[in-house]
Amino acid sequence: MLQTNCTSVTLISVIHFSSTLEKRHAARTRGNRVRAQQDCVPQHKTHFRSTMEEYKENIQEQRENVKLYSKPGDDDAPCRIVCSNVGDPDPQESPTRGEFSDPVYKEIALANGHINRMNKDELRSKLAELELDTRGVKDVMKKRLKNYYKKQKLSLVQSVKEGGAMDTYYDYICVVDFEATCEQDNPPEFTHEIIEFPMVLFNTHTLEIEDSFQEYVRPEVNPQLSEFCIKLTGITQKMVDEADTFPDVLRRVVLWLQEKELGTKYKYAILTDGSWDMSKFMNTQCRLSRLRYPQFAKKWINIKKLYGNFYKVPRNQTKLSSMLEKLGLTYEGRPHSGLDDSRNIARVALRMLQDGCQLRVNERMHEGQLWTVPTSAPVEGAPPPHTPHSRN
Repeated sequence: MLQTNCTSVTLISVIHFSSTLEKRHAARTRGNRVRAQQDCVPQHKTHFRSTMEEYKENIQEQRENVKLYSKPGDDDAPCRIVCSNVGDPDPQESPTRGEFSDPVYKEIALANGHINRMNKDELRSKLAELELDTRGVKDVMKKRLKNYYKKQKLSLVQSVKEGGAMDTYYDYICVVDFEATCEQDNPPEFTHEIIEFPMVLFNTHTLEIEDSFQEYVRPEVNPQLSEFCIKLTGITQKMVDEADTFPDVLRRVVLWLQEKELGTKYKYAILTDGSWDMSKFMNTQCRLSRLRYPQFAKKWINIKKLYGNFYKVPRNQTKLSSMLEKLGLTYEGRPHSGLDDSRNIARVALRMLQDGCQLRVNERMHEGQLWTVPTSAPVEGAPPPHTPHSRN
């Protein structure tokens, strides 16, 4: 009888112990699910709404027509981080949780989210632009494009870990800062024509300015410069009278860029001090000269916007003189000389690279309007430069 009671007690203890283990296992499973759900919270990108950069001589500010890189509303949509979007690493090479905390994986996820929203024609067009295979169904093309950008991002991180430059996606940055016809009061109906076309080229690997280009341009709508314009820019009437018109100068700009093998051998991007150089001056000048807007200048880095975001400063502290001062630099040359301005803008960009800033395209022209390029857009260089065709 005693033996029977002992056996019963033992059996009850075993059952109770098993039940306790099951409860603990269930609690642990629920905890894991909660943590997994927390890890998959959608990442919302802060929508950045920019305004047109004020013109150098205090032209009345205008609001930018801010749109997104691909489709309206994309930048506001939540981007879910899905492991399969990042890629399918081999089990033995799977990074730890700490390694996935590297910001590069967020960039990869954002790029993947952008690719997921592309239709088949957009995917095929992007693959062709990158000289990748355009064959296959939509899912295959998505995977091919994701893998391309993933390899680029991870190779950049590896370069930094091995002591390479902080940001080596672009081999070269081409700084442009036009000078244009102007009057003291700058009436709204006044037509601004480019009268100086400067370019300064710097190497992102050596952090050195390697070359520059400069030509003056003869205006045709208002061929006579105002006294205010001459005093401001230092460009005389004789200089522009002896210069060629914009189409001829642009052809030589393209030849200069082609000689540097930009867009073919080397990746590059255009960089400006604000939105006006491309969205206002280049856009207006191409229309006046009956030229199509050049493809190589359709996207650019607005250093004012990038500087403000990187150093967390308000817009009124992003004038060239303020940026130089905050970085401990002084202006070199003559203010409002297009070439000297471009050189000083390049010095700001080089210092930002040294501080760890990533120079990335953040604005573009589309159908004659200024658009903002969201940070979720895949990183890419400017296309090979070609002389634009005449408008019909």
